[in-house]
Amino acid sequence: MLIDTHVHLNADQYDEDLQEVIDRALEAGVDRMFVVGFDTKTIQRAMELVETYDFLYAIVGWHPVDAIDCTEKDLEWIETLASHPKVIGIGEMGLDYHWDKSPKDVQKALFRKQIALAKRVKLPIVIHNREATQDCVDILLEEHAEEVGGIMHSFSGSPEIADVLIHKLNFHISLGGPVTFKNAKQPKEVAKHVPLDRLLVETDAPFLSPHPYRGKRNEPSRVTLVAEQIAELKGISYEEVAKQTTLNAERLFNLK
Repeated sequence: MLIDTHVHLNADQYDEDLQEVIDRALEAGVDRMFVVGFDTKTIQRAMELVETYDFLYAIVGWHPVDAIDCTEKDLEWIETLASHPKVIGIGEMGLDYHWDKSPKDVQKALFRKQIALAKRVKLPIVIHNREATQDCVDILLEEHAEEVGGIMHSFSGSPEIADVLIHKLNFHISLGGPVTFKNAKQPKEVAKHVPLDRLLVETDAPFLSPHPYRGKRNEPSRVTLVAEQIAELKGISYEEVAKQTTLNAERLFNLK
């Protein structure tokens, strides 16, 4: 029993073998997966998938890299979709200063609008942060994101930043493939530091495949490798990590 809380089964990389990928996940004990849509095409595909598979759920929002393309109509559409029983969160939203497609001020404005949207529909948020940690945290604090809570997805920050997110913003910390990388000291420190009842696991597949598959297309079955690494780092059983991270996801996203 394990939940992959962030996966892009709606990506083109799975066009040829989606069913086989899903079957491998189920065989590995990954019994639920949260499919994240972040623009028009991927949101539409996410909704198709959750209508087809009982064990898939959707998180819908607009990615900061493409913030410049997002219209008010797009936000209205996302807000409408939020009433669907299988839409459980809003995102991935946030800031990305690595790519320069969307100006920082445009990203920030859209980030604030999506937090406000999530508050209106009373759903938790999923945050994408790349090279923008302090601005991300500042906006979350200024917009009182603790009212809905959420996930810092594929967390790459420090244990100190994790503490702020957990204690001031009511957030969970989600770890993926990088925690298994041999040279990834900070994610390993975070895995040790964050209380188990505030951790979630993810793949971000098809990206960020864990060791020993680094550099290859990722898939949700490999979230087991993330959970195994966290168990080893914390000195507890895999079963305990699987059970608690599943309970955490169920509680955060109000799942039975």
